[in-house]
Amino acid sequence: MKALWPFVIISIAAVGSVQAQQPHIQNARVETRAVAGGLEATLRAIQNAQSSAAWVGYAVPIIPGDRQMCCWNNNSRGCFLEPRLNDQGVTVANTGPVKLEGPSHLVVLFRIENRQVGKIRTFTPECELDAGGLSFLWLTGVSPAESIQALHAIAKDTAAQTREQIRNADNAVSAIAMHADPAADSALEELLAPSHPDQVRRQAIFWLGNARGQRGFQLVSKIVREDPSDKIREHAVFALTQNKDPQASSVVVAVAHNDKSARVRGQALFWLAQRAQRKIAESAISDAIANDPETEVKKKAVFALTQMPAGEGVPLLIQVARNNKNPDVRKQAIFWLGQSKDERALTFIEEVLK
Repeated sequence: MKALWPFVIISIAAVGSVQAQQPHIQNARVETRAVAGGLEATLRAIQNAQSSAAWVGYAVPIIPGDRQMCCWNNNSRGCFLEPRLNDQGVTVANTGPVKLEGPSHLVVLFRIENRQVGKIRTFTPECELDAGGLSFLWLTGVSPAESIQALHAIAKDTAAQTREQIRNADNAVSAIAMHADPAADSALEELLAPSHPDQVRRQAIFWLGNARGQRGFQLVSKIVREDPSDKIREHAVFALTQNKDPQASSVVVAVAHNDKSARVRGQALFWLAQRAQRKIAESAISDAIANDPETEVKKKAVFALTQMPAGEGVPLLIQVARNNKNPDVRKQAIFWLGQSKDERALTFIEEVLK
Protein backbone atom coordinates (compact mmCIF):
# COMPACT_ATOMS: atom_id res chain seq x y z
CA MET A 1 0.00 0.00 0.00
CA LYS A 2 2.82 2.40 0.81
CA ALA A 3 4.14 2.10 -2.75
CA LEU A 4 0.90 3.66 -4.03
CA TRP A 5 1.30 6.94 -2.12
CA PRO A 6 3.65 8.69 -4.64
CA PHE A 7 1.21 7.86 -7.45
CA VAL A 8 -1.73 9.20 -5.43
CA ILE A 9 0.14 12.41 -4.60
CA ILE A 10 1.14 12.96 -8.24
CA SER A 11 -2.43 12.31 -9.41
CA ILE A 12 -3.87 14.78 -6.91
CA ALA A 13 -1.31 17.41 -7.97
CA ALA A 14 -2.16 16.87 -11.64
CA VAL A 15 -5.88 17.27 -10.96
CA GLY A 16 -5.18 20.42 -8.96
CA SER A 17 -3.10 21.83 -11.82
CA VAL A 18 -5.89 21.22 -14.34
CA GLN A 19 -8.46 22.81 -12.04
CA ALA A 20 -6.22 25.84 -11.49
CA GLN A 21 -6.01 26.41 -15.25
CA GLN A 22 -9.74 26.00 -15.87
CA PRO A 23 -11.80 29.17 -15.38
CA HIS A 24 -14.91 29.19 -13.21
CA ILE A 25 -17.79 28.49 -15.60
CA GLN A 26 -21.38 29.37 -14.75
CA ASN A 27 -24.68 28.60 -16.43
CA ALA A 28 -23.33 25.67 -18.40
CA ARG A 29 -23.38 21.91 -18.68
CA VAL A 30 -19.67 21.30 -18.12
CA GLU A 31 -17.88 18.14 -19.24
CA THR A 32 -14.15 17.39 -19.10
CA ARG A 33 -12.55 15.30 -21.83
CA ALA A 34 -8.96 14.29 -22.62
CA VAL A 35 -7.67 15.06 -26.12
CA ALA A 36 -7.46 11.93 -28.25
CA GLY A 37 -5.45 11.79 -31.48
CA GLY A 38 -4.42 15.45 -31.35
CA LEU A 39 -6.34 18.68 -30.89
CA GLU A 40 -7.45 19.18 -34.50
CA ALA A 41 -8.81 15.62 -34.70
CA THR A 42 -10.60 16.09 -31.37
CA LEU A 43 -12.16 19.35 -32.54
CA ARG A 44 -13.32 17.74 -35.79
CA ALA A 45 -14.93 14.89 -33.88
CA ILE A 46 -16.71 17.35 -31.59
CA GLN A 47 -17.91 19.40 -34.56
CA ASN A 48 -19.28 16.32 -36.32
CA ALA A 49 -21.03 15.04 -33.20
CA GLN A 50 -22.45 18.33 -31.91
CA SER A 51 -26.09 18.91 -32.82
CA SER A 52 -26.42 22.26 -31.06
CA ALA A 53 -24.16 25.20 -30.24
CA ALA A 54 -21.50 24.55 -27.59
CA TRP A 55 -18.25 25.97 -26.24
CA VAL A 56 -14.98 24.03 -26.22
CA GLY A 57 -11.97 25.25 -24.27
CA TYR A 58 -8.53 24.40 -22.97
CA ALA A 59 -5.52 26.08 -21.35
CA VAL A 60 -1.90 26.43 -22.47
CA PRO A 61 1.06 28.29 -20.91
CA ILE A 62 1.01 32.03 -21.61
CA ILE A 63 3.96 34.36 -22.26
CA PRO A 64 5.17 36.07 -19.06
CA GLY A 65 3.81 39.42 -17.98
CA ASP A 66 0.75 41.12 -16.55
CA ARG A 67 -1.63 39.86 -19.23
CA GLN A 68 -4.90 39.27 -17.40
CA MET A 69 -7.67 38.97 -19.98
CA CYS A 70 -11.27 39.46 -18.91
CA CYS A 71 -14.14 41.96 -19.02
CA TRP A 72 -14.10 44.74 -16.45
CA ASN A 73 -16.71 47.18 -15.14
CA ASN A 74 -17.69 48.65 -11.76
CA ASN A 75 -15.14 46.55 -9.87
CA SER A 76 -16.66 43.36 -11.28
CA ARG A 77 -14.90 40.98 -13.58
CA GLY A 78 -16.37 38.24 -15.69
CA CYS A 79 -17.76 37.71 -19.16
CA PHE A 80 -20.91 36.44 -20.81
CA LEU A 81 -19.96 34.20 -23.70
CA GLU A 82 -23.44 34.50 -25.20
CA PRO A 83 -24.99 37.87 -26.14
CA ARG A 84 -27.56 39.44 -23.83
CA LEU A 85 -29.85 42.42 -24.16
CA ASN A 86 -28.15 45.60 -22.95
CA ASP A 87 -25.02 43.61 -22.19
CA GLN A 88 -22.12 45.95 -21.45
CA GLY A 89 -19.53 43.17 -21.66
CA VAL A 90 -19.06 42.73 -17.90
CA THR A 91 -21.47 40.46 -16.19
CA VAL A 92 -20.08 38.12 -13.55
CA ALA A 93 -18.28 39.26 -10.43
CA ASN A 94 -15.23 37.29 -9.42
CA THR A 95 -15.28 37.03 -5.65
CA GLY A 96 -12.01 35.14 -5.38
CA PRO A 97 -8.62 36.62 -4.45
CA VAL A 98 -6.89 38.91 -6.94
CA LYS A 99 -3.50 37.54 -8.01
CA LEU A 100 -0.58 39.94 -7.79
CA GLU A 101 1.55 38.01 -10.29
CA GLY A 102 0.69 37.59 -13.94
CA PRO A 103 -1.31 34.56 -15.10
CA SER A 104 0.50 31.35 -16.00
CA HIS A 105 -1.97 30.11 -18.61
CA LEU A 106 -4.09 31.27 -21.52
CA VAL A 107 -7.65 29.97 -21.90
CA VAL A 108 -8.65 29.42 -25.54
CA LEU A 109 -12.34 28.95 -26.36
CA PHE A 110 -14.05 27.85 -29.58
CA ARG A 111 -17.78 28.23 -30.13
CA ILE A 112 -18.93 25.26 -32.19
CA GLU A 113 -22.07 25.65 -34.27
CA ASN A 114 -23.26 24.15 -37.56
CA ARG A 115 -20.27 21.78 -37.48
CA GLN A 116 -17.70 24.57 -37.61
CA VAL A 117 -15.89 27.08 -35.40
CA GLY A 118 -18.12 30.14 -35.15
CA LYS A 119 -16.11 32.23 -32.68
CA ILE A 120 -12.74 32.25 -30.94
CA ARG A 121 -12.27 33.96 -27.57
CA THR A 122 -9.34 34.09 -25.16
CA PHE A 123 -9.22 34.75 -21.43
CA THR A 124 -7.01 34.02 -18.46
CA PRO A 125 -8.11 31.55 -15.78
CA GLU A 126 -9.11 34.10 -13.12
CA CYS A 127 -11.93 35.36 -15.37
CA GLU A 128 -15.37 33.96 -14.58
CA LEU A 129 -17.37 32.91 -17.63
CA ASP A 130 -21.12 32.56 -18.18
CA ALA A 131 -21.84 30.14 -21.03
CA GLY A 132 -25.45 31.19 -21.49
CA GLY A 133 -26.86 27.72 -20.81
CA LEU A 134 -24.84 25.99 -23.54
CA SER A 135 -22.74 22.87 -23.16
CA PHE A 136 -19.12 23.55 -22.23
CA LEU A 137 -16.50 20.93 -23.02
CA TRP A 138 -13.17 21.40 -21.26
CA LEU A 139 -10.25 19.61 -22.94
CA THR A 140 -7.19 18.36 -21.07
CA GLY A 141 -3.83 17.32 -22.46
CA VAL A 142 -3.64 19.99 -25.18
CA SER A 143 -0.02 20.76 -26.10
CA PRO A 144 1.01 24.31 -27.08
CA ALA A 145 2.22 23.07 -30.48
CA GLU A 146 -1.17 21.49 -31.23
CA SER A 147 -2.97 24.64 -30.13
CA ILE A 148 -0.81 26.84 -32.35
CA GLN A 149 -1.32 24.50 -35.31
CA ALA A 150 -5.12 24.59 -34.93
CA LEU A 151 -5.23 28.36 -34.54
CA HIS A 152 -2.83 28.83 -37.45
CA ALA A 153 -5.17 26.89 -39.73
CA ILE A 154 -8.06 29.19 -38.74
CA ALA A 155 -5.91 32.31 -39.21
CA LYS A 156 -5.21 31.28 -42.80
CA ASP A 157 -8.82 30.39 -43.60
CA THR A 158 -9.91 33.75 -45.04
CA ALA A 159 -10.63 32.71 -48.64
CA ALA A 160 -14.18 34.03 -48.56
CA GLN A 161 -13.13 37.20 -46.72
CA THR A 162 -16.40 37.32 -44.77
CA ARG A 163 -16.54 39.53 -41.69
CA GLU A 164 -16.82 36.45 -39.47
CA GLN A 165 -13.78 34.81 -41.05
CA ILE A 166 -11.72 37.97 -40.68
CA ARG A 167 -12.74 38.34 -37.04
CA ASN A 168 -11.85 34.71 -36.33
CA ALA A 169 -8.52 35.11 -38.12
CA ASP A 170 -7.73 38.21 -36.02
CA ASN A 171 -8.59 36.38 -32.80
CA ALA A 172 -6.59 33.33 -33.85
CA VAL A 173 -3.50 35.44 -34.56
CA SER A 174 -3.68 37.23 -31.20
CA ALA A 175 -4.17 33.89 -29.42
CA ILE A 176 -1.10 32.43 -31.15
CA ALA A 177 0.95 35.40 -29.99
CA MET A 178 0.08 34.70 -26.34
CA HIS A 179 1.49 31.16 -26.41
CA ALA A 180 4.69 30.65 -24.43
CA ASP A 181 6.16 28.43 -27.12
CA PRO A 182 8.73 29.18 -29.89
CA ALA A 183 6.38 27.62 -32.44
CA ALA A 184 4.26 30.76 -32.11
CA ASP A 185 7.05 32.83 -33.69
CA SER A 186 7.25 30.51 -36.69
CA ALA A 187 3.46 30.52 -37.15
CA LEU A 188 3.30 34.32 -37.04
CA GLU A 189 6.27 34.60 -39.41
CA GLU A 190 4.44 32.42 -41.95
CA LEU A 191 1.44 34.77 -41.75
CA LEU A 192 3.66 37.70 -42.84
CA ALA A 193 3.86 36.32 -46.37
CA PRO A 194 2.35 38.57 -49.10
CA SER A 195 0.10 35.66 -50.11
CA HIS A 196 -2.05 36.33 -47.04
CA PRO A 197 -4.64 39.14 -46.85
CA ASP A 198 -3.31 42.46 -45.56
CA GLN A 199 -5.56 42.28 -42.49
CA VAL A 200 -3.97 38.98 -41.42
CA ARG A 201 -0.50 40.34 -42.12
CA ARG A 202 -1.17 43.47 -40.08
CA GLN A 203 -2.39 41.41 -37.14
CA ALA A 204 0.70 39.20 -37.29
CA ILE A 205 2.97 42.25 -37.49
CA PHE A 206 1.29 43.96 -34.54
CA TRP A 207 1.50 40.94 -32.26
CA LEU A 208 5.08 40.14 -33.26
CA GLY A 209 6.05 43.66 -32.23
CA ASN A 210 3.87 43.77 -29.13
CA ALA A 211 4.35 40.33 -27.62
CA ARG A 212 7.16 38.32 -29.15
CA GLY A 213 10.27 40.04 -27.83
CA GLN A 214 13.58 39.86 -29.68
CA ARG A 215 12.38 37.48 -32.39
CA GLY A 216 9.37 39.69 -33.02
CA PHE A 217 11.63 42.73 -33.27
CA GLN A 218 13.82 41.02 -35.88
CA LEU A 219 10.88 39.96 -38.05
CA VAL A 220 9.09 43.32 -37.93
CA SER A 221 12.35 45.16 -38.64
CA LYS A 222 12.76 43.08 -41.77
CA ILE A 223 9.22 43.97 -42.87
CA VAL A 224 9.95 47.68 -42.33
CA ARG A 225 13.05 47.49 -44.50
CA GLU A 226 11.90 45.15 -47.28
CA ASP A 227 8.13 44.88 -47.71
CA PRO A 228 6.92 46.43 -50.99
CA SER A 229 3.61 47.63 -49.50
CA ASP A 230 3.62 51.18 -48.09
CA LYS A 231 0.62 50.36 -45.89
CA ILE A 232 2.29 47.27 -44.44
CA ARG A 233 5.55 49.14 -43.73
CA GLU A 234 3.56 51.93 -42.10
CA HIS A 235 1.83 49.42 -39.83
CA ALA A 236 5.16 47.78 -39.05
CA VAL A 237 6.52 51.14 -37.85
CA PHE A 238 3.71 51.29 -35.29
CA ALA A 239 4.39 47.69 -34.22
CA LEU A 240 8.05 48.52 -33.61
CA THR A 241 7.04 51.31 -31.23
CA GLN A 242 5.30 48.64 -29.12
CA ASN A 243 8.45 46.55 -28.87
CA LYS A 244 10.78 46.88 -25.88
CA ASP A 245 13.99 46.14 -27.78
CA PRO A 246 16.43 49.04 -27.22
CA GLN A 247 17.17 49.18 -30.96
CA ALA A 248 13.53 49.68 -31.97
CA SER A 249 13.76 53.49 -31.93
CA SER A 250 16.87 53.39 -34.12
CA VAL A 251 15.01 51.36 -36.74
CA VAL A 252 12.10 53.83 -36.71
CA VAL A 253 14.54 56.75 -37.07
CA ALA A 254 16.03 55.03 -40.13
CA VAL A 255 12.53 54.76 -41.60
CA ALA A 256 11.94 58.47 -40.95
CA HIS A 257 15.15 59.28 -42.86
CA ASN A 258 15.12 56.75 -45.66
CA ASP A 259 11.75 55.20 -46.50
CA LYS A 260 10.71 55.79 -50.11
CA SER A 261 7.16 56.75 -49.08
CA ALA A 262 6.51 60.26 -47.75
CA ARG A 263 3.52 58.93 -45.81
CA VAL A 264 5.57 56.22 -44.10
CA ARG A 265 8.29 58.72 -43.19
CA GLY A 266 5.67 61.03 -41.73
CA GLN A 267 4.12 58.25 -39.66
CA ALA A 268 7.54 57.26 -38.35
CA LEU A 269 8.04 60.82 -37.12
CA PHE A 270 4.62 60.80 -35.46
CA TRP A 271 5.37 57.62 -33.51
CA LEU A 272 8.86 58.78 -32.57
CA ALA A 273 7.30 61.86 -30.98
CA GLN A 274 4.90 59.67 -29.01
CA ARG A 275 7.16 56.83 -27.95
CA ALA A 276 10.89 57.60 -28.32
CA GLN A 277 13.22 59.25 -25.86
CA ARG A 278 13.22 63.04 -26.10
CA LYS A 279 16.66 63.46 -27.67
CA ILE A 280 16.02 60.76 -30.27
CA ALA A 281 12.65 62.25 -31.22
CA GLU A 282 13.93 65.83 -31.35
CA SER A 283 16.89 64.90 -33.54
CA ALA A 284 14.84 62.89 -36.05
CA ILE A 285 12.04 65.46 -36.29
CA SER A 286 14.42 68.42 -36.61
CA ASP A 287 16.33 66.61 -39.35
CA ALA A 288 13.10 65.97 -41.27
CA ILE A 289 12.05 69.61 -41.00
CA ALA A 290 15.42 70.74 -42.28
CA ASN A 291 16.24 68.10 -44.87
CA ASP A 292 13.29 66.01 -46.05
CA PRO A 293 12.66 66.71 -49.75
CA GLU A 294 8.86 66.67 -49.34
CA THR A 295 7.06 69.68 -47.87
CA GLU A 296 4.25 67.39 -46.70
CA VAL A 297 6.72 65.40 -44.62
CA LYS A 298 8.10 68.62 -43.15
CA LYS A 299 4.56 69.63 -42.18
CA LYS A 300 3.96 66.21 -40.60
CA ALA A 301 7.20 66.65 -38.69
CA VAL A 302 5.90 69.97 -37.37
CA PHE A 303 2.71 68.24 -36.24
CA ALA A 304 4.81 65.51 -34.62
CA LEU A 305 6.34 68.16 -32.35
CA THR A 306 2.87 68.76 -30.91
CA GLN A 307 2.69 65.08 -29.92
CA MET A 308 5.76 65.14 -27.70
CA PRO A 309 4.79 64.75 -24.02
CA ALA A 310 4.65 67.59 -21.51
CA GLY A 311 5.07 70.31 -24.14
CA GLU A 312 8.62 69.21 -24.98
CA GLY A 313 8.13 70.16 -28.63
CA VAL A 314 7.04 73.76 -28.01
CA PRO A 315 10.55 75.33 -28.07
CA LEU A 316 11.28 73.61 -31.39
CA LEU A 317 7.93 74.75 -32.79
CA ILE A 318 8.78 78.34 -31.88
CA GLN A 319 12.20 77.95 -33.47
CA VAL A 320 10.63 76.63 -36.69
CA ALA A 321 8.05 79.44 -36.72
CA ARG A 322 10.81 82.06 -36.37
CA ASN A 323 13.50 80.73 -38.65
CA ASN A 324 12.41 78.10 -41.17
CA LYS A 325 12.87 79.22 -44.78
CA ASN A 326 9.81 77.36 -46.07
CA PRO A 327 6.71 79.59 -45.64
CA ASP A 328 4.35 76.61 -45.57
CA VAL A 329 6.34 75.04 -42.76
CA ARG A 330 6.45 78.31 -40.78
CA LYS A 331 2.70 78.72 -41.24
CA GLN A 332 2.14 75.16 -40.00
CA ALA A 333 4.26 75.78 -36.91
CA ILE A 334 2.39 79.01 -36.10
CA PHE A 335 -0.94 77.23 -36.55
CA TRP A 336 -0.08 74.51 -34.06
CA LEU A 337 1.38 76.99 -31.61
CA GLY A 338 -1.94 78.81 -31.81
CA GLN A 339 -3.75 75.59 -30.87
CA SER A 340 -1.50 75.10 -27.87
CA LYS A 341 -2.38 76.21 -24.35
CA ASP A 342 1.30 76.38 -23.44
CA GLU A 343 2.27 79.80 -22.05
CA ARG A 344 5.43 79.87 -24.16
CA ALA A 345 3.37 79.38 -27.32
CA LEU A 346 0.87 82.07 -26.32
CA THR A 347 3.67 84.54 -25.58
CA PHE A 348 5.17 83.89 -29.02
CA ILE A 349 1.78 84.39 -30.73
CA GLU A 350 1.38 87.71 -28.90
CA GLU A 351 4.78 88.80 -30.17
CA VAL A 352 3.80 87.90 -33.73
CA LEU A 353 0.55 89.83 -33.48
CA LYS A 354 2.35 92.91 -32.15
